[in-house]
Amino acid sequence: MVEPVGTATKILVGNLGAVLCREALYSQRPSRHICGYCARRVKQKHMSIAYLSLGSNIGDREAHLREAIERLGGTGRVTAVSSFYETEPVEFTRQAWFLNCVVALETAWIPQELMARLLVIEGEMGRQRTQKKGPRTIDIDILLFGDSIIDTSDLKIPHPAMTQRRFVLEPLAEIASDMQHPMMKKSIRELLKDLPPGQAVKRTKEK
Repeated sequence: MVEPVGTATKILVGNLGAVLCREALYSQRPSRHICGYCARRVKQKHMSIAYLSLGSNIGDREAHLREAIERLGGTGRVTAVSSFYETEPVEFTRQAWFLNCVVALETAWIPQELMARLLVIEGEMGRQRTQKKGPRTIDIDILLFGDSIIDTSDLKIPHPAMTQRRFVLEPLAEIASDMQHPMMKKSIRELLKDLPPGQAVKRTKEK
């Protein structure tokens, strides 16, 4: 659904309720985009820190992660990137291993806006949702967004499965070990320590 907003275009993406102009949502370089609507939106908002999980197991996985990180710069400022980790697939295990990392992003966008942009980035990078939990060129999930708690049909923050996933907690603990889970009231370090042995996760190289 689209409707005009001054010189920009407001877009509602699915049921997220994300309000963004077309250029900010779909531009490959949204950080270079300035319109009156977006400028007012940014000025009126406080900055938040979001933690995102990135993964790829198709093609040049490292190149996909680095491209996604670069594209994230259009939604704010990337303040930290974990090392890259080789991780064993979970749930749907008959597929190649993933390369994963976690990124800290300082952003003026609200969670719904950020999620809308992440879905666009995934689509632009060739993500196809043909198999649930199956192979993908890129997967970007919002793990935490400040101390926000959101529970809707289209967006859940904190990510409901993050506390059971070593491929999430290890890289997250590397860059935000003292960060508190807003619902569990435990630090990421504590959540990682509580995780039972299981999924193979190994650091591959320095970022």
